[in-house]
Amino acid sequence: MNLSSKITCPHCNATEVLSIPKGSSQHLYRCMMCSAILKPKSGDCCIFCSFGDLDCSSAERNLAA
Repeated sequence: MNLSSKITCPHCNATEVLSIPKGSSQHLYRCMMCSAILKPKSGDCCIFCSFGDLDCSSAERNLAA
């Protein structure tokens, strides 16, 4: 089962749906519209936790169920 999260760029509000990698995290993402490099916000572990509609910890809980 693959889970995905919709990433929203804080610079241009463009969205893209990305698969959440199981057992790892994604630390960098380049917006397809404005080319901004997104990095996790302070205290977040990955771009999904900072900019996604589903964070990686929610995905791990859903995969474990």
